[in-house]
Amino acid sequence: MKKKKINSNNLLLLITIVLFFVMYAAGCIVYADKGFTRFQTFLNILINNAGLICITAGMTCVMLTGGIDISVGSLVAMDCMILAVGIEQWGWSSPVLMLLILAIGIIFGIVQGFCISYLEIQPFIVTMAGMFFARGMTAVICKEQVSIVSDKIFTTLSSFKISLPFGGYLNKKGIMQFPYLRVTVVVALIVILAIYLMLKYTRFGRSIYAVGGNQQSATLMGLDVKKTQMKAYILSSFLTSIGGICYCLNTMAGTTTQATGLEMDAISSAVIGGTLLTGGVGNVLGSLFGVLINGTISTLVKTNGKLISSWSNIVTAILLCFFIVLQSVFALVKERKSK
Repeated sequence: MKKKKINSNNLLLLITIVLFFVMYAAGCIVYADKGFTRFQTFLNILINNAGLICITAGMTCVMLTGGIDISVGSLVAMDCMILAVGIEQWGWSSPVLMLLILAIGIIFGIVQGFCISYLEIQPFIVTMAGMFFARGMTAVICKEQVSIVSDKIFTTLSSFKISLPFGGYLNKKGIMQFPYLRVTVVVALIVILAIYLMLKYTRFGRSIYAVGGNQQSATLMGLDVKKTQMKAYILSSFLTSIGGICYCLNTMAGTTTQATGLEMDAISSAVIGGTLLTGGVGNVLGSLFGVLINGTISTLVKTNGKLISSWSNIVTAILLCFFIVLQSVFALVKERKSK
């Protein structure tokens, strides 16, 4: 039997997964006395980053086409403000507002996708305009912080716990505590599974990889490059709106400064997960582990208690540089082998 060779793409994914387990294991060893070994600590990473997981899944699809979307953080802020003001001041029900937010996400993606694919404007410029627009609209809707307290459906979804029958521990009062998940985590995992299956098994998923790999070759293969790019941006904005709802379920508020820098978190998570900035290479599972790595870094810094939060940004920057260099090395090796 012939042994299957691990290509550079799978190797990047493997490095990301191993890095996460090494970092988490180190945290379990160093901070065992601070409860880091409890299963709930890992679940809290998922809970705190559920919205980011959805957003990163969409960002991965856009980056696979060779594009970028820096408007996602501002779109999330606008989504949260619409939910907060809509519930507390307009008197709308949360299900109607959530449907409205999903519709806004689709429209946002259509406008940006059309400008990028059919008008051939640079993705960075278009999405930067989208970023300014969404952040500005957030302030136009309301300049003050608005907390969500009156809608029973939304508050129930936010506080609802899905208890797990394993991994329990005795608290200081001797009461058995079982780990739990939030609804947002279930939504995020469904999104990851759906995008994974879409990228691997559908024509649209294969088209995304083909367009990102080489647009000229994709055109010669008969693929509609512009339509594929536009669909990728629509999907990204739609998933960002889902992520915005999950984000709001965690914060239960809307502010003008909310989700600042979230687009950079999504991009860094995708890159650490093995997605090339030039497109054509990447995996949504890698992006999931990229989010978990960033979440683990933040948790380690908080658990330490003596380090300032900026250290998590410093470590993320180092990892980001490491993976970019690693991707460049693999690309050079692949190019030399093809000659």
